[in-house]
Amino acid sequence: MTTFTAAPVAGPSAADARIALGWMHTAKFLSTSAQLDQLPSVGVPEIAFVGRSNAGKSTCINVLTQQKQLAFASRKPGRTQHINLFSLGKQGVTDAVLADLPGYGYAAVPRADKLRWQQVMVNYLVSRPGLTGIVLLCDPRLGLTGLDEALLDVLRPRVQQGLKFLIVLTKADKLTRAEQAKVLSITRLQAGGGEVMMFSALKKQGVEEVAWLLWQWAHPVRSGAPGAP
Repeated sequence: MTTFTAAPVAGPSAADARIALGWMHTAKFLSTSAQLDQLPSVGVPEIAFVGRSNAGKSTCINVLTQQKQLAFASRKPGRTQHINLFSLGKQGVTDAVLADLPGYGYAAVPRADKLRWQQVMVNYLVSRPGLTGIVLLCDPRLGLTGLDEALLDVLRPRVQQGLKFLIVLTKADKLTRAEQAKVLSITRLQAGGGEVMMFSALKKQGVEEVAWLLWQWAHPVRSGAPGAP
């Protein structure tokens, strides 16, 4: 079993939520690339969104950024085969980048395409400079699949070196409160202590919590800075 450790993250205050959501709303399209060597060097923290096709990845990004069509949701799941980057930052100064990686695991995609993109994704996850955090989107009705577990294993060395990690359980509105609690408990065990949050684009559940966590990833408190211990 993959093992990670992470301290629980407290929910944001109203003021913190406004800061995080305002920051997320600044997201703008930066670039799209089919190969790793085509990706621009950004020089700021990069946060990647990954997950199986139909897990709600594009919807999650659009809700977090409060933009309806920032992340493209293909009508044919698994057909989007580019890494899309979005810049974040106020007053025209980019202080972080979101990376939207292609969905994986969709049966209708040709095997050759699956293998090619699995390799591209692995190379990105193990070698992308500046990669600060990973958000894995998962449909809680399906749970973590074998492909998700394989991705966690790929991430393990970088997580042990400080890479941040979050599992977002999308479509929470499809579950009762009792079902949500059960899935959260199971997923936390599977993630070995990694951060796990419920999320509903429809009911806006978890939006503030996820936005605040990503803001913290991109703006770590440094020793000697105001407010630092």
